[in-house]
Amino acid sequence: MKKEYILSMSILTAALILAGAWVYTTRLQSGRGFGQTTQAQSESAARALEQRVLPEKGITLPVQWGDLGAQLVREGVIDADKFKALYDGRESFTDEYQTLLLGKSDGTITITKENAGYLLNLFWALGLAQKNPILDSGEMVNKEYGGAENFASTGGWTHAKGNVMDHYSAHTFFTLTSEQQALVDKVSRGIYRPCCGNSTYFPDCNHGMAMLGLLELMASQGVSEQDMWKAALAVNSYWFPDTYLTIATLKERQGTLWQNVDPREVLGAQYSSASGYQRVVTQVNPPESKGGGSCGV
Repeated sequence: MKKEYILSMSILTAALILAGAWVYTTRLQSGRGFGQTTQAQSESAARALEQRVLPEKGITLPVQWGDLGAQLVREGVIDADKFKALYDGRESFTDEYQTLLLGKSDGTITITKENAGYLLNLFWALGLAQKNPILDSGEMVNKEYGGAENFASTGGWTHAKGNVMDHYSAHTFFTLTSEQQALVDKVSRGIYRPCCGNSTYFPDCNHGMAMLGLLELMASQGVSEQDMWKAALAVNSYWFPDTYLTIATLKERQGTLWQNVDPREVLGAQYSSASGYQRVVTQVNPPESKGGGSCGV
């Protein structure tokens, strides 16, 4: 089978996914009596499903961010002024964002609908800059693709000081043991994203690079493989809500509640790659779009 490695195809697929914003509530005709009750029940069930997949209170990740934001700024991976301007323009640069970028965050990170995009960008910067063999000798540097600088995950990062490639796999914010690196390698090969057909081991877009950064951070802090899979599924769900609400719909129709799914199975190519997700869609009446899924800041 031909590998889905070409950047242009990755971007095209992401565009198609966004263009086809799926409808998350079954649109039954609201006729009289029973029809109205059925529609209300359907909408209630859809809200309940959303709470299982994307809890309003968020999901706590098994990692501490500490002062990594400040370190990324100090090394120039993030230009704080450029980065803050992006959110100031949206009137959404919160105290939480300030602490994660320039201060020291105590305790674990909780991902929510509101901060999912911000965490995506922080993890993206970390994955891009943290030195790792996956970036040094993996698919990103395959000469067939013209060099690591030609991908969305590198050329798309415009919030660094200087040339972005001066930061590519250039900094050591933490050191992984050989066992921890092997775990990152293993798990990264099993996590796909619906904007393309590549695994995290080939982080050619922002979501892939951000997931790599998160996996490295979890491994460095001794998170178990099982918890890494669980956290990755939670994060992917907030980054691609359309995708995982649709997958959850299919799984629950098949008799498996979302909290009981196997994260490794769901994150695999069969469900989470662009082609895998399209196969899921053919089996489900897609719900209403909750947004997310584009490859950009």
